[in-house]
Parts: sequence; C-alpha cells; structure tokens
Amino acid sequence: MPGVTSPSQPFGVLLTAMVTPFLPDGSLDLEGAQRLAAHLVDDLRHDGLVVNGTTGESATKTDAEDLAVLRAVLESVGDRATIIAGVGTNDTRHSIEAARAAATAGAHGVMAVTPYYNRPPQEGLVRHFTAIADATDLPLITYDIPKRTGTAIELETLQRIAEHPRIVANKDAKGDLEFAQWGMATTGLAWYSGDDVLNLPLMALGAAGMISVVGHIVGDRLAAMAESLASGDLSTAAGINASLLPVYTGIFRTQGVILTKAALEMQGLPAGPVRLPLVDATPEQRSVLRADLARGGVPGFSAA
Repeated sequence: MPGVTSPSQPFGVLLTAMVTPFLPDGSLDLEGAQRLAAHLVDDLRHDGLVVNGTTGESATKTDAEDLAVLRAVLESVGDRATIIAGVGTNDTRHSIEAARAAATAGAHGVMAVTPYYNRPPQEGLVRHFTAIADATDLPLITYDIPKRTGTAIELETLQRIAEHPRIVANKDAKGDLEFAQWGMATTGLAWYSGDDVLNLPLMALGAAGMISVVGHIVGDRLAAMAESLASGDLSTAAGINASLLPVYTGIFRTQGVILTKAALEMQGLPAGPVRLPLVDATPEQRSVLRADLARGGVPGFSAA
C-alpha cells in the first residue's frame, strides 16, 4: 500500500477526508480533484486521502460520480498516497456494491460509516460491517459518528467486528475519550481521530493518526504535530495544537464542507460550490473565517 504505513498505522498517520471540487454549474471538476489531491500529498505532507466521504459530499453524488472522483484521485496520487474510498450507506447491499466497485477501480481500502436514519440495532451493525468486509479483499475502516447517524457503535460491537481479518481500523468521531481508551485497549483496531480538535488527545492516548478536515488547510502543521508527539516532544506538539485552535473552530462554525471549500477558494485551490441542501458560505461567514484562519497563523490570511 502506498504512503507511510505500518501494522499499527495501516493507512499512515495523516489523512484528510477530501472535498469534491465542482465546477460553477455543480458538475464534477475532475481535473481540480487531481490538482487538489496532489497539493495535499505533495505540499501538505498527507500519507493518504479519503474520497467520497461526508466532506466529499457523498450524500449528493451518484455512484458514477463517486467512481469518477476515485479514479481521478488514484491516477493523480495513488502511487504515493493511500487512497481510501468511502462506501458507507444505510443500505448494506448498496454498500457492498460500492465496495466492490472501489476495489475494481484500485482503491487501497474502504471506509463505511454506521448506517444512518434507519438506526439499526447492534447486531445489524455487526452484520452490515462484516458483509462489506466480506465483499472485497480490501482493508476496512469503520466510521463511528453518532451525532450524524443517530446510532453509536458500542464497545462490544467493535470487539466483535474486530475479529474480522479485514476490519482493521475505526474512525472515531464520537467525542468520548473514555470510550476511545477502552476501544484502543480492547479491540486491537487502529484508531483514527475523526474530530480535529481531538487529534492530539487521541494520538497521545495511542491513536494511530487522524482523518482530518482542517488538513486541507494546515496538513503540514498536523504532520509536524504528529512527528513531535511520536518523538516524545509533547510540549512542541501541544504548542502546535494550541496554535491551530482558531482553525479548528473556524472551519466548523457551520457545516465543515461549506467553510473548507470557502477557505480553499480563498487560497486559489480547486473547490467550487457545494450542492444543495448545503449552501455556500455567505460574505459574513467568509469574513469571520478569514479572521479565524489569520488567528490560526495560516499564510495568506488577514482579518481585513
């Protein structure tokens, strides 16, 4: 698998859940996706990228569009970064089909979010994730984000599914550090932070890395933070984290895709509009974001 990986960090340390650039008319900007992927990997030091996740606006893209974006990103950086395809839906059969299509396209792994809206019981989650893992030879990341899906993955469920040889990691956006510690201690899964403000705390507790959103803007500083922590220099890591607090806050003042795309556009990078029911950042939101990024020390931004 490309990228910097190890058995304890199967997808590397720093990944970002990449936005999907669109053209002004709302259609895919595949050339822009390739340029953005190259920027993240070559300039901002990413080990990997997750495409077609929440930040990639998977909820408003077709299966054909998802495959087109995946193929474009693989062509751009697949030889030097780990590319994970988001395949999670609230329909197990649909997710299986998406996983198989991603495998055929050449993805290095797949990520499946807890099924949303239909709120399955824990036994349903076990069968759902196991069925997806059975469908391909790719490693699978589960994605636990109950504030979006309405259903949390319980500890016993994670312990059960971790017995599957291809379920190797969990993306944790639960916001529960006590649960995370139990999960890391008892499942054997590689733990990836899915909540940027908790990247450092989770890695200090033993997480493998992070699947970020602010990595679009400050990936190089996140990589430096992780390196400092790994070398035992907690003071430097904590200082970097503290300097990034305005960025964490700024990108998530409203839905993260909206302000990430606004920030990328301000930097002259491919982004484009969001798709309804999301709406683009207002001038007022952009002004606040500019000030947040300036306070966070992001080059090229000022409060003016």
